[in-house]
Amino acid sequence: MGRLDGKIAIITGATGGIGSATARKFLGEGASVMIAGRDAGRLAEAAAALGESDRVATCAGHPAEEADVAALVAATLARFGRLDILVANAGSEGSVIPLVMADVESLDEVMRANIRSTFLAIKHGGIAMAETGGAIVTMSSVTGEVGVPGIGPYAATKHAILGLTKVAALELAASNIRVNSVAPAPIDNAMMQSIEEQAAPGDPAAARAGFSGLIAMRRYGRNEEVANVIAFLASDETSYVTGATYAVDGGFLAA
Repeated sequence: MGRLDGKIAIITGATGGIGSATARKFLGEGASVMIAGRDAGRLAEAAAALGESDRVATCAGHPAEEADVAALVAATLARFGRLDILVANAGSEGSVIPLVMADVESLDEVMRANIRSTFLAIKHGGIAMAETGGAIVTMSSVTGEVGVPGIGPYAATKHAILGLTKVAALELAASNIRVNSVAPAPIDNAMMQSIEEQAAPGDPAAARAGFSGLIAMRRYGRNEEVANVIAFLASDETSYVTGATYAVDGGFLAA
């Protein structure tokens, strides 16, 4: 038996590295999964790669548009009958650039991708789970706990996600909805490749070496290692855990 047997989950940003690994982990633990993203074609490919067609559905839409998020939740309820877990994973790294060189438009773009999408996921997930209870997991970062030069807008959004998570945990506890966050260090996926290429144009390996040197374990994490912690927080094993942040960081924040 899996720790998520019979549970119904939504995963936003499900075509990315952490999102797809989380969907696979949830299926392996017995859940049914609605995977969400902006590109219907990529979602179809992701669903096909996952298999388990009876326990996987897709819904395309923008995670920062309220009508799309409401439609995502409605589609999940129509397909599976209820909602037990929502993983608010959609987001963007934005530009790697000093604050004094950044423009307001780039700030707004990252705020929309990360904060607005998380806010809407919590809002509509909380409404859907109000009568039955459930678990919401948000996606912060080690940059939600510390500053990292060059990614000010991204770090600001990840700090803000922790604030949203704590408020949601307090407000939704009476409905038996737990809200927790994960805070990964650099993970070996496309987002970090983008950050490396921006941080050290023409020599991303140098950026990778620099980032790895900040981690006690001296390596990037794997998508599956983050998915394992998300599944733990989504499960009944953490029935008395809410408002918490779990670092998945190889010791980055221990320094």
